[in-house]
Amino acid sequence: MRTDIRLAGFGGQGIQLAGIILGRAAALYENRYAFQTQSIGPEARGGKSRAEVVISDDPRDYPKVRKLDILLVMSQEALDSYLKDLPEGKILIYDEDMIKNPPKREDIKIYKIPATSEAYKLGNRIVANVIMLGALTKITNVVSEESIKKAVLDMVKEKFRELNIKALEKGFELGKKAMG
Repeated sequence: MRTDIRLAGFGGQGIQLAGIILGRAAALYENRYAFQTQSIGPEARGGKSRAEVVISDDPRDYPKVRKLDILLVMSQEALDSYLKDLPEGKILIYDEDMIKNPPKREDIKIYKIPATSEAYKLGNRIVANVIMLGALTKITNVVSEESIKKAVLDMVKEKFRELNIKALEKGFELGKKAMG
């Protein structure tokens, strides 16, 4: 089994970290193979940011995204740039707070998550990426809640762990709500 995932937004949203956390959850806690690649625009903050994660049961699998299964976007520019790459029947998860022109495709499954506004309610907008990871986990089951939680704890500094776990749990809740 193979799942191709693209996370995209702009620099400063924690897209790269989210990709690393997702890959770590699969590789270290699910005993699967994960390949993670990333690219950022020339600007450190505000430029395009993209992380791709391939999760596979085959260690010899091609390490780059071939055909997207899941697209998670946190900016209008990312949605505009990458929606065309999402095939029919696949999954789009987007931060509705950051998207002014929502997608109108009927051939894909669309889930909108108010990640940025919920991150502000938790006290720090920087955890919107972790909220989105929680929603992605709940909606897709690409990794377990337990695995993603362990990976978040691995990757964040101790003083931010409680905040990030609250954000992850909020993401699980929002993902469940988005599924209806």
